[in-house]
Amino acid sequence: MEVSTESTRLEPATSQLDLAATDVGSVFVSNYPPYSFWSEEAIPAAERALAEPGDPDTPLGLYLHIPFCRKRCRFCYFRVFTDKNAEQIQGYLDALGSEVERLAEMPAVRDRKLHFVYFGGGTPSYIAVKQLEPLVERLKAAMPWEHADEIAFECEPGTLTQSKLEALREIGVTRLSLGIENFDDEILEINGRAHLSKEIERVREWIHGLDFPQLNVDLIAGMLGETWETWRDTVQKTIDYDPDSVTVYQMELPFNTRFSRQKLSGEEIEIADWQTKRAWHAYAFEEFEKAGFEISSGYTVLRADRKSRFVYRDAVWSGADMLGTGVSSFSHLRGVHFQNVDGWDDYMQRMQAGESPIQRAFVTTARERLVREMILTMKRGLVDLARLRDKHGEDPLALFADRFDELEAQGLLRRDGHRVELERAGLLRVDQLLPGFYDERYRNARYT
Repeated sequence: MEVSTESTRLEPATSQLDLAATDVGSVFVSNYPPYSFWSEEAIPAAERALAEPGDPDTPLGLYLHIPFCRKRCRFCYFRVFTDKNAEQIQGYLDALGSEVERLAEMPAVRDRKLHFVYFGGGTPSYIAVKQLEPLVERLKAAMPWEHADEIAFECEPGTLTQSKLEALREIGVTRLSLGIENFDDEILEINGRAHLSKEIERVREWIHGLDFPQLNVDLIAGMLGETWETWRDTVQKTIDYDPDSVTVYQMELPFNTRFSRQKLSGEEIEIADWQTKRAWHAYAFEEFEKAGFEISSGYTVLRADRKSRFVYRDAVWSGADMLGTGVSSFSHLRGVHFQNVDGWDDYMQRMQAGESPIQRAFVTTARERLVREMILTMKRGLVDLARLRDKHGEDPLALFADRFDELEAQGLLRRDGHRVELERAGLLRVDQLLPGFYDERYRNARYT
C-alpha cells in the first residue's frame, strides 16, 4: 500500500499542519506536483500521451482499483463502496475489463510488456473467485503479465478462504499484502476494521501453505486506542506471523474520513501525537531488525534472507509509467499525470459508452519530474543525486543546497558527495520534510 493512487482527499498541504498534535489534514506525500493543480484543461495532453508511441525503455505498470469493502474504516480516505450488490460489482468488473482493453490498444501501451500489476482497493479480496477468474482471464488477454516482475494483491483477512487464496496463487500473485493493521480486537473494532484477530490467525496456515513468493503485512501505528502495551504486542505477533515484509504507516486524519468529521464537529478523538507515533514506529523497526529484517523505506522492512522486494513501489517512485484503471485511479505516462472520474455513475456511464474516463490531468516540466523522483526516492532513505542529475539534466544538490544544509544541521540527514542519506529520525518523519522541496507556488496549497 505504500503508494496511494486511488484516493481523493480534500485537505491543505503538509506545511500548514501542526505536526505536534495529529490534526485533521494529510501528511503522506504520494505525488508531485500536488493534485489540486491538475485540471480539465490538461486532459487533451493526457489523450495525446496515450496516442503517441511509448518508450520501451521505461517500465510500465498496471494498477487495478477494486473499490469494494465489507465496512468503511473510520480512518479510511479511499474511494470505496460498501453498498454494492453482486450484480453491480460484476458490472464494475466488466467496465474495468473494458478500460484495460481500450488502453491496451493505445500506441503508448501497445506491444509493451508489463513490469508490474497491482490490485489495490478498497479490498480486492472482497470479490468472489467466480468474479475474479474471468476478470483475470480478460485482463491477461489484453495485457499479458506472465513475465511481469511482480503481481501484487491487497487482502483483508476476513474476506479470505482457502479456495480464494488458491485462486490468487493460480492467477500468478507474487506479493500478497495482508491488511492486518493491528492484532488487538478492541482497537480493530474501535477503528472500524471489518476483521478481528481470529480471522487473522485463521488464514495464516493457508497463506504459508500455498508458499506465496512474498507475504507483506500492513500495520498502522497510532490507531485510536493504541497504547505501548498493545503496540508491543502487535509488533511481536507480526514477527511471529512470519511475513516476508512489513509496512508500517503512522495514523493520519485526511479530511474525508469519519474520524476527521467527528473531530471537526468538536468531538474528542484521542489519536496519539506525532512524537508518540514516531516512537512506536521506531520501536517496531528496531524489533523487526532484531528479527532479521532490514529497512527498505520509511515504512517498509524486508526479510534480508528471503530476497524480498517491492517492485511496484520502486518503479513508481523512480518515474515508471503507470496505468491506473477503475474509478478515481491515477496514472503517470510520458510526464503527464491524469486521474479517472471519481464518481460511480460517471465512471460506469463512460465505460458503457466507450468514452475516456479521464477527469483531470497535469503536464509536468523537466524540473518537476526531477523533484518528484527525488522526494519520492527520499522515502527510501538514500538518494543518489548524481544519478538524478544525469537522468534529468539538472543538479538537485545545487538546486536544494540550502534545504539539504538545513536538514543536515537538524540531524535529519547526512551528505556524502552526491549521496544523501536520511538519519533514522529523518526517515521516520520523511513525509513531513518533503514539502520543503516544493516549488514556492505549490507550498501551502491544497494537496488534492
